Amino acid sequence: MAQQGVRKRPDALTVLTLLVAEAPPARIESLLAEAACGGAPEAETAALERAVRLGLDICAQRRGRQQREAGLSALLDTARDLLVPDTLDGVLKAVTRRSRLLLGADMAYVSFPGPEDGLSYIRASDGHTSTLNVGLQLTGGSGLGHAAVANLAPVWTPDYLDDNRIQHSTDIDEVVRTEGLRAIMAVPLSYGPHPFGALYVADRNVRHYTPEEISTANLLGELAGLAVQRTLVLDDAKATVQTLREEHGRTTESLRELSEHRRIHHELIERALTDCELHGLAEAVSRNLGGALRIHAADGTVLTTTGRMPETGPAAAEVHAAKRPVHTADGLWAAPVTAGGEILGTLVFRPEDLPAAGIDELLHLAAQAVAVQLLRTGDTTVAQGRAHGELLEDLLTSAQRPPQQLEERARRLGINLATPHVVVVVRPEARAVGRACALATGLAQRLNGLRVGHGGNAVLLLPGTDAGATARAVLNELAPLLSEPVTVAAAGPVADAASVFHCHQEALRCLEAMIALDATGRSASPRELGFLGVLLADNRDVRSFVDSVIGPVLEYDRQRFTDLGRTLDAYFETGASPTRAAQKLHVHPNTVARRLERIAELLGPDWQDPGQALEVQLALRLSRVRDLLIKDGPSAGVGQGT
Repeated sequence: MAQQGVRKRPDALTVLTLLVAEAPPARIESLLAEAACGGAPEAETAALERAVRLGLDICAQRRGRQQREAGLSALLDTARDLLVPDTLDGVLKAVTRRSRLLLGADMAYVSFPGPEDGLSYIRASDGHTSTLNVGLQLTGGSGLGHAAVANLAPVWTPDYLDDNRIQHSTDIDEVVRTEGLRAIMAVPLSYGPHPFGALYVADRNVRHYTPEEISTANLLGELAGLAVQRTLVLDDAKATVQTLREEHGRTTESLRELSEHRRIHHELIERALTDCELHGLAEAVSRNLGGALRIHAADGTVLTTTGRMPETGPAAAEVHAAKRPVHTADGLWAAPVTAGGEILGTLVFRPEDLPAAGIDELLHLAAQAVAVQLLRTGDTTVAQGRAHGELLEDLLTSAQRPPQQLEERARRLGINLATPHVVVVVRPEARAVGRACALATGLAQRLNGLRVGHGGNAVLLLPGTDAGATARAVLNELAPLLSEPVTVAAAGPVADAASVFHCHQEALRCLEAMIALDATGRSASPRELGFLGVLLADNRDVRSFVDSVIGPVLEYDRQRFTDLGRTLDAYFETGASPTRAAQKLHVHPNTVARRLERIAELLGPDWQDPGQALEVQLALRLSRVRDLLIKDGPSAGVGQGT
């Protein structure tokens, strides 16, 4: 007779049942304890552990979707709020209020250029507790806003007053201190490649902004920039129309054009925020602009096409480097699709007839709508690009994270970290940061590598075994497309996740050495810097350095039992005098002369040039010290056969 009240031990079906019931993760995790108390066999416990682990992953994914849906809903409300006001003050009020709500910040404010060059002032604020903020004049070059506008990229700090990287000013620090602010992030307000202000969000506690929060804030800045620009242009148009009515009693076509642009912008944004299909948005763009359209992902994959398009189109790298819609010789138009400095794709347009007036502005608005659509629907190519950047960021900053976890993430993205890779650090001039990052992204995608912006540089992890050759290839790829110098340093190769962190540090040291040596606009690796490379190298590979400089001489001595190495030592110790070297070695000067001729055959005719002679002397000394340490070490004479 079956015992009453005996509960069945939990199994995989129990996990499925709890998932259907949307039970909390803690309830699913408690099944392991129940199984242990029930005395489940080892095989049954292992199967349950796998089921619980998968169930917790599903819960995490469900929670992430819910958070994204909430964020997108808030973003939709924000976009609609920004489309309603017709005055600049109304737009700025909506921007600051929505920024606080969307990012959960304590305070938000906006800075605008002042009447004098190099100066700006706080135009609007939300969440402030003092009267010092609004109207504050910001000195040129100080604070986060100047850096965000100059680089056209987000700038943030977890603790403003304690961050020595920031150029502080007394007035700004006083407001920050009075308001009790700690963490601050600034993103540019821009219309295409032309920034005209900055949006700030701030917290009264130390806060490390996540990549998602930074991307959201930057997208808010772009949407706000469009709304502000629309309002400013509309105000100018209204003033112009009023003047024309007073002087000539007639209106102009510009007002109708502005009204039409506003209508198209509103329709495309509404579709991007509500329509679940990219093709539907593409058809709306084609209909409003009058032509065929093709949308490419960041890696060049065609996402959708409307109308008849040629098979080839403009080079994506050049389009993104321009940061604006460009017109090509074959009659096509191309516009970059970006969000938060991240390349999402390229929009290619072929007009059916003569292009409409202001086609570049319309294409820019269309590209913004496509960016919103791609972010909202979580396009796989966009998601993969983000995953690539997040993986490399973790490889560069999380040296203590389990390497197996990072390598597994890389495998899921099609990257095999067990094969040789080279870390490349690209440092452009400040005015070319955005363009260099865009070009570096395209290069990494083409070579099946990784790229991320880190510490003001573009960092790439590319397949390869020769760091110097890889650095030269990257420089040759980027330099012709940039108007400013770019410096490239590379280190490696590495063949595991844990080594990427240290290899990046080595490449950074090489880059700093190049800049200190006034070698900007060039490329190099630690090995190519000679003995400087030994000092810079993270693993101090002395053996490789010695072998590369005087290896042929040492090998000749080992094979023929000669004394070329001792002759070199004596030659340099006596001030490069063959006669005094012969006296020190107790041999005839002709013997030293013959040995020096043999050395020239082995090392090359330029071995006595000042630069190479310095490396030869350093290699001799390192070899001598290494041999003495090995000879006098605790294991000398013991276990020689091992």
